[in-house]
Amino acid sequence: MSQQAIVTGGTRGIGYAIANAILQDGGQVMISGRDAGQVSRAVAALGRGASDPSRVAGMAADVRNRTAVEALVAEAVRRFGRLDTLVNNAGVGSFAPVETMSDGDWAHVIDTNLTGVFFCTRAALPEIKKAGGGWIINIASLAGRNYFANGSAYCASKAGLIAFGESLMQEVRHDNVRVTVIMPGSVATEFSHNRGGDDSWKLSADDVAEAVMSLFRHPARSLPSRIEIRPAQPK
Repeated sequence: MSQQAIVTGGTRGIGYAIANAILQDGGQVMISGRDAGQVSRAVAALGRGASDPSRVAGMAADVRNRTAVEALVAEAVRRFGRLDTLVNNAGVGSFAPVETMSDGDWAHVIDTNLTGVFFCTRAALPEIKKAGGGWIINIASLAGRNYFANGSAYCASKAGLIAFGESLMQEVRHDNVRVTVIMPGSVATEFSHNRGGDDSWKLSADDVAEAVMSLFRHPARSLPSRIEIRPAQPK
């Protein structure tokens, strides 16, 4: 059965690839991003690749804003009639020593990568339950398990996201809501801040999207609650 999904941070990179994969599978997707122009351009591009452009829509919404998130969920339900899948993909990074990191940079990372997921999940859960169940998929990172210098905010946010998702999974599994955390390693996207080096060894955004799509093919009795995905041959 095809998905009626929200993909946050869906204007580029991993989020865009996931949205496109759901559309190619016959689903309906509402994407979000902070910039209205980027959302409009991504919706247009996704629509051109879909058999029916009406199956994709978008809204400018900052996941740190509870009211905006609630409006995003309401609009997805209005357009598609139901919501059975939430992909929490929106994320940011700020990398600096703890000693010099500003309050604003710390808050931006934690509020986007962790609190934003809480807002989106809390808003979407009643609709997913109303649909009879579905999926909540959190895009975390191997940085949530493998920590590195100058990444305190990012690593903490992803470690928190993993813990949040695994706790949520136990809360809602008897409501036919399956919760999975996907933890990619190095992915060749704009987020990785490549400066002209060879990225061919890295994962692609499509690799992560394929991991998401594989979940939808699992029998209802099974729950792959955690997926780690990394380059087969790291540099």
